[in-house]
Parts: sequence; structure tokens; C-alpha cells
Amino acid sequence: MNYIEQIKKSVSAERDAIQSLLDNLNEADYEAVCQAIATSQGKVVFMGVGKSGHIGKKLAATFSSTGTPSFFVHSTEALHGDFGMIEPKDVVILISNSGNTQEVVDGFETLKAIGCTTVAMTSNPESKMAKFCDLKLIFPKVLEADHLNLAPTSSSTVTLVLGDAIACTVSAHKAFKPENFHLYHPGGSLGKRLEDAKS
Repeated sequence: MNYIEQIKKSVSAERDAIQSLLDNLNEADYEAVCQAIATSQGKVVFMGVGKSGHIGKKLAATFSSTGTPSFFVHSTEALHGDFGMIEPKDVVILISNSGNTQEVVDGFETLKAIGCTTVAMTSNPESKMAKFCDLKLIFPKVLEADHLNLAPTSSSTVTLVLGDAIACTVSAHKAFKPENFHLYHPGGSLGKRLEDAKS
């Protein structure tokens, strides 16, 4: 297989994964999560490790810039003191494709003791994480985009797309306006465009 054929195959795999997400939305669960975030008096905290952690960092940035204060806590660092960042009024979204990532599982009892609302973001509805959490964002199992079907690619893309969709939905529910976005994003070409629009 030449380079272009492999690129097309990988892109197609990620496209198909997103379509699978769209075709398998668990409406009741997704609405419950949106409601919990929209009505929360605290912040949205993302937790995970590895590629899920990277996705969590990006989602925290997206939520924050669209009107929902948010931050990321690495699951391993949480076990060494960073749980102190989390309060009972927060919504904590745990990200793990398998739902059984040990570093995430190890924090269950502490999260329970804190008393925050927990959300499982996973493709495994029977996982430890899905069974522990108050709410669930279950996404479909998908084929990864690499030739071995091992590297987190399609699954991390689905996680990102779902998280972005939740952020945008909550932002729209809060009637977040361009001037609000500009307040949090005054820099760069996007900030300039919004500044020019005010003139």
C-alpha cells in the first residue's frame, strides 16, 4: 500500500468513527450530562492519562473558552495531591476508552469522598468507570485508524468530537455571545476579528 492509500484509509476510518457516534447517540444519558454541566455551580474537571489525557486538556480549554470554567487534572498527579483542586460542586469527567485504566480507577474512592458529580466518558458500558460514575457518556467502539488497530486514533477523535459537542451545546444553552467569547479570547487573529466586529 502506498502512502496516499494509507492516508485515505486512515482518514476514512476516523470519518466512519464519527458517523458511528452520530448514529448511536444515547440521548437520555447525553442530555443528563449537559443538564448537570449547565446547572453546576462549580467547574468541569477532566481527568485521564495518555492520549485520553491529551484529549482532556483540549476539552478543558474548549469548555473554558466557550463559557464553562474548566481545567484538566492528570489522574496520576491527582493521586499525589492534585485531588485538592476538586470541590464537591464540580463535575468531574473521567476519560478512558476501556473504562478500566488503573490510574483512573485508583481515584474512585477519593472522588466519592469529595462528593463531586462524576461522569464516565468511555466506549465500555460494563467498565469499572461506567459502573462507578453518576452519569455516563458512552460512545461506540470503533476501529482505530492505524494498520494494527491499536493506536488511539479513531477512539480519541470520537472522544474529542463528543466533548466538543457537549461544550458547544452547553454554551448555546447559556446563550453565550460573541462579546463573551472575546472577553476570554482577546488575542490572535480571532480576537482581532471580534474586536473589529465591535467597532
